[in-house]
Amino acid sequence: MLLDNENLFCENQEITSGTLYSQNIINFGKNDVSFAPVLVQAVSDFSGLTSLSVSFETSQDASFSEPVELAKSTLYLSQLKSGSTFPITFLPKGNKGFMRLKFVVEGSETTGKITSGVVAGNGISHHEM
Repeated sequence: MLLDNENLFCENQEITSGTLYSQNIINFGKNDVSFAPVLVQAVSDFSGLTSLSVSFETSQDASFSEPVELAKSTLYLSQLKSGSTFPITFLPKGNKGFMRLKFVVEGSETTGKITSGVVAGNGISHHEM
């Protein structure tokens, strides 16, 4: 999968505890970007937590004064191995201009890293969803 720096939510971002947000916010304008393939992938094995939820959030401004959750997925510790991916494969509908990821760790403090961004392709047809 091809990732580029302009469309990365995060790269090797350490996920530790509580609620965290992606390293980057992407400005998509007010365009419908729901056709764009996306990758959310563990790039190291996780330990310590019970589960990790990832949400796509959007807002009209880069400060996320009124964030709106568009999609959410949760993986459990046994699933969070290096190379595992979250089952959100396209950007969700409802873009208001800016998007980021929200990570919520359940359980004790953890170690693990995530990389996420828009990709050139993910091998899944939009029609297969």
